Amino acid sequence: MPSVEEVQAQLTGLGGYFEIVVEEVLGEKLPVFKNRARSLREMLQGSERHDGKEHLVLGDRRIRFEELRELVGSTAVALQERHGIGKGDRVAILAANSPEWLIAFWATVSLGGIVSALNGWWTADEIRFGVELSEPKLLIADRRRVERIAGSDLGTPILEIESEFAELERHAPDAALPDFPIAEDDPAVILFTSGTTGRPKGAVASHRGIVGFTSQQIARGAIMAVASGVLPGPDAPQHCALATAPLFHMSGLYALGAMNMLTGGKLIFRQGRFDAGDVLRLIEEEKVTQWTPFGSMLHRVVEHPDIETRDLSTMRNTGFGGAPASENVQAKARTAFPSASDNLGIGYGSSEAVGVVSQITGEEFEAHPTSVGRPTITMQVEIRDAAGNVLPEPQEGEIFVRSAYTILEYWRNPEATAKTLLPGRWLASGDIGRFEDGRLYINSRARDLILRAGENVYPVEIENRLDSHPDVAEVAVVGVDHAELGQEVKAILVPVPGAAIDTEALARWCGETLATFKIPSRWEIRNERLPRNAVGKVLKNVLTGEAKQQFVEE
Repeated sequence: MPSVEEVQAQLTGLGGYFEIVVEEVLGEKLPVFKNRARSLREMLQGSERHDGKEHLVLGDRRIRFEELRELVGSTAVALQERHGIGKGDRVAILAANSPEWLIAFWATVSLGGIVSALNGWWTADEIRFGVELSEPKLLIADRRRVERIAGSDLGTPILEIESEFAELERHAPDAALPDFPIAEDDPAVILFTSGTTGRPKGAVASHRGIVGFTSQQIARGAIMAVASGVLPGPDAPQHCALATAPLFHMSGLYALGAMNMLTGGKLIFRQGRFDAGDVLRLIEEEKVTQWTPFGSMLHRVVEHPDIETRDLSTMRNTGFGGAPASENVQAKARTAFPSASDNLGIGYGSSEAVGVVSQITGEEFEAHPTSVGRPTITMQVEIRDAAGNVLPEPQEGEIFVRSAYTILEYWRNPEATAKTLLPGRWLASGDIGRFEDGRLYINSRARDLILRAGENVYPVEIENRLDSHPDVAEVAVVGVDHAELGQEVKAILVPVPGAAIDTEALARWCGETLATFKIPSRWEIRNERLPRNAVGKVLKNVLTGEAKQQFVEE
């Protein structure tokens, strides 16, 4: 069999199906796919080849691809005629995952408008901030969020999904998709950073960026399939993804919403708080082939009694995003979904990078479980020191990324844009990492780094060790001030039900694999789950008392 490198060279070379060429993008010559959709609307139009298949499912509502385009066409006309939405206008969406969320998204971007994807877990204060920043002409929200902002004058009309959205879908039932000109580098989406420190920033992704995300993933999947010799036949079952990642995050909107539009996949939504039993039910009943858990989701599924009785054999792909996964968590995923264990993987990216920066799956991931893989096609990645010098393997430094897909800016925040988006369209990620044998390893966010007596201590290394202890359900490691050392290491733990935590024993456990200066000297035991944002990242600033919990968990 040819190697992955050989297949990639063939498929991305001159005349290849995924041929890569160099074009000028926003003043820089950058690699792009020659054969690509030029806008998200063009991608939507291309879904005609999937007609007849179901695409969006929530409860009893099941929408096929051809029905979706009709609903989007009608909704786009309604947005234009009833609310004056046109090119460059913002439409804010504030809702749980649903077909209406994606219909509103496709309709807005098909008009050349910009979707302001407000975080559905925000409090009323955060919602007000997001609306004031993006100044939408219309806010589309579900009833629970409308109730959350009751009494607040946001200065923009609000359309409630449950009682009013169906009117948009019926407004012009025979309408074609809009035909207004859309340029590849026109803004399409404002995704808000997680806000783990300070106010969230609005990362503005272009049509090119989101289309590029999907092109990267399709190309990589095809290359891996050809290299392995395992190619899906014409009668292969439809790909089906369970969408628990929120649509206001790139893992939901880009990796699920846009990707499954392009590939002809089916998206299964569910409502309400996370329910491990219901997730297992849906995997069995809908024959789900892909599910990406976040935060404590996987642990809760593995511990649920129904996992012994549900048929999970259709699962073919699972992995991690949003936050690193320890080897213990990886082992749990392989145990829960043995039919997907060969395709277990992780991707590294950010709202700012838009495209996937690096990926690793299968045997390579099993052999290198702490890596986030090699840079993906059309991505350039460098490790730099504080002076901006490029560092060789395996020296550590800040990760810098460059591609045609990087955000255009932080919405109405030129100072933050200038600090993050550097000359040449290089993106300063804020992550600390290194290369080894061409694979990228991430040690920490720069702001999470602990400086103990002049030694750099990376919390993720300690968290991974503690996470592998059978008595620990959740863990976060932070630095706390110390008069002599500068900082000392503190571990905040949640025990598994019924376990009694012995911190001295845990310290010895850490000492088996970690240097003495990395062993926590302070411990805190909690009985409630750690505070997290909507994509599973622990809010360390909340744990340390630097900020209040700003998220309303579903």
